[in-house]
Amino acid sequence: MQTLEGMIAPKFSLKNEAGEIISLDNFAGKKYVVLYFYPKDSTPGCTTEACDFRDTHEAFADLNAVILGVSADNEKDHTKFIEKHGLPFSLLVDDSHEVSEAYGVWRLKKMFGKEFMGIERSTFLIDPTGTVIKEWRKVKVDGHVEEALDTLKQIVTSGE
Repeated sequence: MQTLEGMIAPKFSLKNEAGEIISLDNFAGKKYVVLYFYPKDSTPGCTTEACDFRDTHEAFADLNAVILGVSADNEKDHTKFIEKHGLPFSLLVDDSHEVSEAYGVWRLKKMFGKEFMGIERSTFLIDPTGTVIKEWRKVKVDGHVEEALDTLKQIVTSGE
Protein backbone atom coordinates (compact mmCIF):
# COMPACT_ATOMS: atom_id res chain seq x y z
CA MET A 1 0.00 0.00 0.00
CA GLN A 2 1.39 3.36 -0.96
CA THR A 3 1.44 6.05 1.67
CA LEU A 4 -1.30 8.65 1.90
CA GLU A 5 1.03 11.13 3.63
CA GLY A 6 1.06 14.45 1.81
CA MET A 7 -2.07 13.55 -0.14
CA ILE A 8 -5.64 14.79 0.21
CA ALA A 9 -7.43 12.38 2.55
CA PRO A 10 -10.14 10.22 1.01
CA LYS A 11 -13.47 11.87 1.81
CA PHE A 12 -16.05 10.01 3.82
CA SER A 13 -19.57 10.32 5.20
CA LEU A 14 -20.47 7.60 7.69
CA LYS A 15 -23.10 7.09 10.37
CA ASN A 16 -21.92 7.34 13.95
CA GLU A 17 -23.27 5.44 16.97
CA ALA A 18 -26.33 7.74 17.09
CA GLY A 19 -27.15 7.39 13.40
CA GLU A 20 -25.86 10.90 12.59
CA ILE A 21 -23.84 11.35 9.40
CA ILE A 22 -20.27 12.46 10.12
CA SER A 23 -18.23 13.69 7.15
CA LEU A 24 -14.61 14.68 6.84
CA ASP A 25 -15.96 17.91 5.31
CA ASN A 26 -17.53 18.78 8.73
CA PHE A 27 -14.04 19.62 9.98
CA ALA A 28 -12.59 21.29 6.85
CA GLY A 29 -10.79 24.53 7.67
CA LYS A 30 -11.54 24.05 11.38
CA LYS A 31 -9.91 21.06 13.02
CA TYR A 32 -7.29 18.36 12.80
CA VAL A 33 -8.86 14.90 12.52
CA VAL A 34 -7.35 11.84 14.20
CA LEU A 35 -9.01 9.06 12.21
CA TYR A 36 -8.28 5.67 13.67
CA PHE A 37 -9.37 2.35 12.21
CA TYR A 38 -9.69 -0.64 14.51
CA PRO A 39 -10.84 -4.25 14.00
CA LYS A 40 -13.70 -4.80 16.46
CA ASP A 41 -15.58 -3.23 19.38
CA SER A 42 -15.06 -4.75 22.83
CA THR A 43 -11.98 -6.83 21.97
CA PRO A 44 -8.90 -6.46 24.21
CA GLY A 45 -6.59 -4.47 21.92
CA CYS A 46 -9.38 -2.28 20.58
CA THR A 47 -10.63 -1.55 24.10
CA THR A 48 -7.14 -0.56 25.24
CA GLU A 49 -6.68 1.70 22.22
CA ALA A 50 -10.11 3.35 22.65
CA CYS A 51 -9.47 3.93 26.36
CA ASP A 52 -6.03 5.43 25.59
CA PHE A 53 -7.73 7.86 23.18
CA ARG A 54 -10.39 8.53 25.84
CA ASP A 55 -7.73 9.30 28.46
CA THR A 56 -5.93 11.77 26.15
CA HIS A 57 -9.07 13.19 24.54
CA GLU A 58 -8.73 16.59 26.27
CA ALA A 59 -5.09 16.91 25.23
CA PHE A 60 -6.07 16.30 21.60
CA ALA A 61 -8.98 18.76 21.93
CA ASP A 62 -6.57 21.39 23.33
CA LEU A 63 -4.61 21.00 20.07
CA ASN A 64 -7.77 21.59 17.99
CA ALA A 65 -8.18 17.93 17.07
CA VAL A 66 -11.20 15.65 16.94
CA ILE A 67 -10.87 11.88 17.36
CA LEU A 68 -12.98 9.53 15.24
CA GLY A 69 -12.86 5.74 15.44
CA VAL A 70 -13.90 3.57 12.49
CA SER A 71 -14.77 -0.13 12.37
CA ALA A 72 -17.23 -2.37 10.55
CA ASP A 73 -19.35 -2.77 13.73
CA ASN A 74 -22.94 -1.51 13.77
CA GLU A 75 -24.46 1.45 15.64
CA LYS A 76 -25.73 -0.74 18.48
CA ASP A 77 -22.29 -2.30 19.11
CA HIS A 78 -20.66 1.14 18.95
CA THR A 79 -23.18 2.54 21.46
CA LYS A 80 -22.53 -0.32 23.92
CA PHE A 81 -18.75 0.12 23.54
CA ILE A 82 -18.99 3.89 24.10
CA GLU A 83 -21.25 3.56 27.13
CA LYS A 84 -19.23 0.77 28.75
CA HIS A 85 -15.94 2.69 28.51
CA GLY A 86 -17.14 6.32 28.65
CA LEU A 87 -15.72 7.22 25.25
CA PRO A 88 -16.09 10.97 24.56
CA PHE A 89 -15.80 10.68 20.76
CA SER A 90 -17.82 9.19 17.92
CA LEU A 91 -17.33 5.76 16.45
CA LEU A 92 -18.23 5.46 12.78
CA VAL A 93 -19.92 2.53 11.04
CA ASP A 94 -18.06 1.32 7.94
CA ASP A 95 -20.06 -1.86 7.38
CA SER A 96 -19.53 -1.72 3.60
CA HIS A 97 -15.74 -1.33 4.15
CA GLU A 98 -15.77 1.44 1.53
CA VAL A 99 -13.87 3.94 3.68
CA SER A 100 -11.52 1.28 5.05
CA GLU A 101 -10.71 0.30 1.47
CA ALA A 102 -10.19 3.95 0.43
CA TYR A 103 -7.61 4.31 3.22
CA GLY A 104 -5.99 0.97 2.35
CA VAL A 105 -6.70 -0.64 5.74
CA TRP A 106 -9.15 -3.38 4.62
CA ARG A 107 -6.62 -6.19 4.33
CA LEU A 108 -6.20 -9.93 4.24
CA LYS A 109 -5.45 -11.02 7.79
CA LYS A 110 -4.42 -14.33 9.34
CA MET A 111 -5.36 -15.61 12.77
CA PHE A 112 -5.13 -19.17 14.09
CA GLY A 113 -4.28 -20.43 10.61
CA LYS A 114 -7.38 -18.88 9.02
CA GLU A 115 -7.35 -16.10 6.44
CA PHE A 116 -10.06 -13.43 6.38
CA MET A 117 -10.59 -9.82 5.36
CA GLY A 118 -10.62 -7.23 8.11
CA ILE A 119 -9.39 -3.86 9.28
CA GLU A 120 -5.68 -3.47 9.89
CA ARG A 121 -5.28 -1.19 12.93
CA SER A 122 -4.18 2.17 11.50
CA THR A 123 -4.35 5.88 12.34
CA PHE A 124 -4.34 8.90 10.05
CA LEU A 125 -3.69 12.48 11.14
CA ILE A 126 -5.49 14.87 8.79
CA ASP A 127 -4.92 18.62 8.93
CA PRO A 128 -7.64 21.28 8.54
CA THR A 129 -6.94 21.50 4.78
CA GLY A 130 -7.86 17.81 4.42
CA THR A 131 -4.29 16.61 3.87
CA VAL A 132 -2.96 13.44 5.51
CA ILE A 133 0.06 14.73 7.42
CA LYS A 134 0.95 11.49 9.21
CA GLU A 135 -0.13 7.87 9.03
CA TRP A 136 0.55 4.88 11.20
CA ARG A 137 -0.14 1.44 9.73
CA LYS A 138 -0.04 -1.97 11.44
CA VAL A 139 -0.34 -0.13 14.75
CA LYS A 140 0.82 -1.76 17.97
CA VAL A 141 -1.48 -0.44 20.71
CA ASP A 142 1.12 0.13 23.45
CA GLY A 143 2.38 3.71 23.22
CA HIS A 144 0.58 4.48 19.97
CA VAL A 145 -1.82 7.15 21.26
CA GLU A 146 1.02 8.98 23.04
CA GLU A 147 3.06 8.93 19.82
CA ALA A 148 0.11 10.34 17.85
CA LEU A 149 -0.40 13.07 20.47
CA ASP A 150 3.32 13.96 20.48
CA THR A 151 3.31 14.16 16.67
CA LEU A 152 0.31 16.51 16.70
CA LYS A 153 1.96 18.68 19.40
CA GLN A 154 5.11 19.00 17.27
CA ILE A 155 3.07 19.96 14.20
CA VAL A 156 0.91 22.51 16.03
CA THR A 157 3.82 24.12 17.90
CA SER A 158 5.95 24.34 14.76
CA GLY A 159 3.10 26.15 13.01
CA GLU A 160 2.80 23.78 10.07
